[in-house]
Amino acid sequence: MTDLVIGADGKARCPWGGSPDYLVYHDTEWGRPLHGDDHLYERMTLEAFQSGLSWLTILRKRENFRAAFDHFKIKKVAAYDDSDVARLMADVGIVRNRQKVDAAIANARAALEVDGGLSKLLWSFAPPPRPHRPRSAGEVPAITPESTALAKTLKKRGFRFVGPTTAYALMQATGMVDDHLEGCHVPPH
Repeated sequence: MTDLVIGADGKARCPWGGSPDYLVYHDTEWGRPLHGDDHLYERMTLEAFQSGLSWLTILRKRENFRAAFDHFKIKKVAAYDDSDVARLMADVGIVRNRQKVDAAIANARAALEVDGGLSKLLWSFAPPPRPHRPRSAGEVPAITPESTALAKTLKKRGFRFVGPTTAYALMQATGMVDDHLEGCHVPPH
């Protein structure tokens, strides 16, 4: 439990969650079970945009991303055309990476094709709960068999920019796994 940090409020947190920039996200969102196709599509898209960057970069631009991508309404993004791509590539409020923009649109289109919805598909890869939380940051994996299987399934269905590491980050962020460290004040789900 030496990896925990104690915040100014006296609460123990995961090592990355103690800074002012991350505190609210750590305490109220990360690792909390999230359902709903549009909500999960948002997180999937933001995790893909984060690839190769700091999560803090994405977190600080999240409201800009929401505005630029019609609040991640899958049906709206799936209908984007070349003029929307040009608009997004000119938007200084988001990460302007053509491959990631194209992937966000392709992923919305692929999500529309999922029988039963994106939420059902993603959550079908959630592993059984662990008997205990990780005791140190070193026990938190970057990929798992479940994230590898999820990434493979998504790729077969036409999704892009969701490899095993990004898939695992998505699983962590949306509560499919609980990687808060043992002793973190955020209650287990």
